[in-house]
Amino acid sequence: MRRIFLTLLFAFTGFSAHAEGERAGEFDYYVMALSWSANWCALEGDARNSPQCDTREDFGWTLHGLWPQFHRGYPSYCQTAKRPPTRGMSADMADIMGSGGLAWYQWKKHGTCTDLAAADYYDLSRRAYASITRPAIFRKLDRTVKLPASVVEDAFIKENPTLTRDNITITCRQGYIQEARICLSRDLTPVPCGRDVIKDCTLKDAVFTPLR
Repeated sequence: MRRIFLTLLFAFTGFSAHAEGERAGEFDYYVMALSWSANWCALEGDARNSPQCDTREDFGWTLHGLWPQFHRGYPSYCQTAKRPPTRGMSADMADIMGSGGLAWYQWKKHGTCTDLAAADYYDLSRRAYASITRPAIFRKLDRTVKLPASVVEDAFIKENPTLTRDNITITCRQGYIQEARICLSRDLTPVPCGRDVIKDCTLKDAVFTPLR
């Protein structure tokens, strides 16, 4: 009897969670994640033979994604009736995202939660990317260096006077500088990041590789 009860309970709670889901358009702010392409390539892109990592490319800070965020946690894979992107629309995002495949994945996981059609989500992502000046100093590196992660944050704040330390966090992965994550309102103005987002990398010797 206990086994039957637990089976029914599991089935019911599983069904309820699926039925309720997460509603598109219900979120508090955006997190825009910018990846340093050469570091991403060193960490995983090279192993995938990603075209983004071809030495003929000139990617610096690429758009990883524009993510709807709650003050605690975030929605994902929301149910939406909005029009999805065509393959061509996703491919057109490669100039700032590195690949059309990433653009499609970001739409599927995060864009569906914005309550925007894919064309509007891609347009908003492009405007968010353009709203932040990426520090040119990192494009001038001619060799791999090790630096405090705070130096990257300082560089973004210097180039973007509207940013404060509450609006941006720098992440690291396997000893490399990974991303600059910037918190933006629905109209793309900087806002304070939630406590689960603003977790700065504290490394003093994070690896930063030059353009390919």
